[in-house]
Amino acid sequence: MRGMPGEGATASRATWGRAADAFAKVTGPTAGLVIVLAACLLLAGTCMAGPLPARLRAQTKAMAAQKMGRGAFETTSQLGRRLYAQPDDDAVIAARKKLAADPKNASLALALSQAEAGRRQYREAIATCTKALAFSPKNADLYIERGHRELGLREFARAERDLAHAAALDPKKLDAFYHLGLSHYFQGQFSAAADAFAKAAALAKSDDSLIDCTNWLYVSLRRAGRAKDAAAALARITPDVKNTEPHLLFYLRLERFYQGALTEQAVLPVKPADPNDTEAELSFDTVTYGVGNWHLYNHDAKRAEELFKQVVTGNAWNAWGFVGAETELARMKAAAKR
Repeated sequence: MRGMPGEGATASRATWGRAADAFAKVTGPTAGLVIVLAACLLLAGTCMAGPLPARLRAQTKAMAAQKMGRGAFETTSQLGRRLYAQPDDDAVIAARKKLAADPKNASLALALSQAEAGRRQYREAIATCTKALAFSPKNADLYIERGHRELGLREFARAERDLAHAAALDPKKLDAFYHLGLSHYFQGQFSAAADAFAKAAALAKSDDSLIDCTNWLYVSLRRAGRAKDAAAALARITPDVKNTEPHLLFYLRLERFYQGALTEQAVLPVKPADPNDTEAELSFDTVTYGVGNWHLYNHDAKRAEELFKQVVTGNAWNAWGFVGAETELARMKAAAKR
């Protein structure tokens, strides 16, 4: 005798539920085989008594993403590209455990957010900061951290609000003004960006900080049409200024290029053969965007566009050079439609 409608589906869901629990525990070399099996079950599920439960579908997709080295969906770029996080690493897992043991500790929340951001888990990092701000509402560092990650998600106006609040809470925080400058810059508010970067540069206590702030101060002033002010800002980068943090060599070389001490050919890096080579991508994106931007404010939009397009083919979507190139290309696309 046939069962009543739904009886077979109920039994199937119970079976699939047990399968989901079993699949979730499989790791290592066997995981690849399990993903293949699960994919087959996804197809077979449409022919069985009941549909494949959402939990198993989600776990199967998550396992497949992990196998490909891809984490959760984070945002859609301004050019329509879907951008993804990376899976948890040991640092995220350890930071999460520490915070779970002391959930009202703002420093541990900040550490977890930074670990999550290190895996491009920006939505997760923002959520971590938001939870911590509920019990630590005057913590400027949490607002800086959340604003920083909002910038990475292209939520520029929201980042501006958080970073302006952080600067108001603690006017001696260089990072608050630095990231506030970026929020204005990516919105095309170049004079406001320059004002924020000038405040950050005034707080710089090392050559590294000076190099970092001056790069963005200079280009903000150039984009604002304030060439004389830009030249005055760049004059602080004397031949004696040296970086100690390796990544700041990218900005220092750009500043030497702006000063005419290096040619475009000398400063531009080779495009990485592997788009997943994060260090090479960071160097390429930073410098190539800077050179493209130089062409843009020197009235060669065609060359600028060529360079920007090279940047956005990579995978380091959280690099400021990538965000800048993407933003400019989106503006060009919008202008072409008008």
